[in-house]
Amino acid sequence: MKFMVGAVSGQKSVFVVTGDGAVNLTSLMPDVGDDLMGLINNPGLMDQVADKIDGASTIPVDSITPALPVENPGTIICLGLNYVDHIKEGGYEVPEYPALFMRGRNSIMPAGAPLVRPSCSHKLDYEVELMLIIGKGGRHIAEADALDHVFAYTVFNDGSVRDYQRKTHQWTPGKNFDDTGAIGPYAVTPDELPEGATGLKIESRVGDEILQSATTSDMMWSVAKTIATISEYTTLQPGDYIAMGTPPGVGHAKTPPRWLVPGETVEVEIEGIGICASPIVDEKEMPVKGAA
Repeated sequence: MKFMVGAVSGQKSVFVVTGDGAVNLTSLMPDVGDDLMGLINNPGLMDQVADKIDGASTIPVDSITPALPVENPGTIICLGLNYVDHIKEGGYEVPEYPALFMRGRNSIMPAGAPLVRPSCSHKLDYEVELMLIIGKGGRHIAEADALDHVFAYTVFNDGSVRDYQRKTHQWTPGKNFDDTGAIGPYAVTPDELPEGATGLKIESRVGDEILQSATTSDMMWSVAKTIATISEYTTLQPGDYIAMGTPPGVGHAKTPPRWLVPGETVEVEIEGIGICASPIVDEKEMPVKGAA
């Protein structure tokens, strides 16, 4: 099933997407709530969805303003260096253990929202990534059971400010600028995709310019292995996001470097899931956060 969380006339709801149309599931099933956590926390609701939407009226998908699939995730964990050719283009050694880092809530935003180039740097880069949403939490999850813990897959653009990423051995600054991590707009349940979301074309572009193009089969650490590895050290919670790393072709590795600039729209796409598009804006064009 393909879900989309978004707003129509200012009212946020969960929608089921069927082609170019979408059924407002929240209006049919109020217990679903206004993001995917209602379905994640109550698996019994999922059993009712197909019957509820059968014959229901639809609205155009493009009339919905996307929102985050899970508005307030407990944890956002990102996996770096998961494609060998990307590791090589970045000048890193192939790791024996995945490079894991975390993002904060202020760094993410929904598909369609502006991706902000900060005033302190023009080295804003793109990274198309497969992202999963945890359905069933747990600790010490066996790799053989890990895929049972995935509620859905979505698309992530891990926007990275490269000079700040390289300031320290920890990547936190460059990966956590406000409004640089775009998620969505679609969340697709595992039954709609190949096992572990393998073999899917993954691509980023600006207009007709192809920036990255690969397949999720090139990932060194599979979805199942990643979940098992992360759950060795932390308890995964329903609604957590896990990003699976990016393939080669990022801007900082090109000659000359290819940075995102205001006025462009970057699209990241994964086969079978959808396109996450973000207009690039300069920070000075955005309202000041926290201002009265």
